[in-house]
Amino acid sequence: MVRRLAILPTIAAATFATAAAGFAAAPPDLNEQDREFVTALHQGNLAEIQAGKVAERQAHSEEVREMGETLIRDHRKLDGKVKQVAGAVGVSLPGGPGAKQQAELERISAKSGAEFDRAWVEAEIAEHRQDLAAGAKQLSEGSSEQVKQLARDAEPIVREHLEDLEEIRSDEEDQSD
Repeated sequence: MVRRLAILPTIAAATFATAAAGFAAAPPDLNEQDREFVTALHQGNLAEIQAGKVAERQAHSEEVREMGETLIRDHRKLDGKVKQVAGAVGVSLPGGPGAKQQAELERISAKSGAEFDRAWVEAEIAEHRQDLAAGAKQLSEGSSEQVKQLARDAEPIVREHLEDLEEIRSDEEDQSD
């Protein structure tokens, strides 16, 4: 009987440690907004990387080609953070951009010369504006602090891209006048 009583504290301690470890490893509470944002941010990064590669190959102007390189570099880095957070919070990520993003890239890729540059820049401006709005929505409606931090981390990168793209558009307009 004494031997059994001596084992009980050991069993209780092991049970408590296991339960505590399981609790600590559980993903944080996510709402649907958090899941959608992580997935959309990942797909957006993949689309931006593809768009950057297309610009490197097809751009008429050096400015657009360089912007493509910037998108590839920055969105690869940002997507590394997305993958880390997705793993930490238990969100499965798709393997590629969304169908709508693919279709838009195919539409633009069919163009050439200055027409390609204009279409590419306009599409990228629209995409980056949508990304800023999605980040703001995440900050106001998301529940996961880790996912909100992703939105905060992405915002200056996306804003800088948008400013650069708007400058490229302005330069193109000045040249066509």
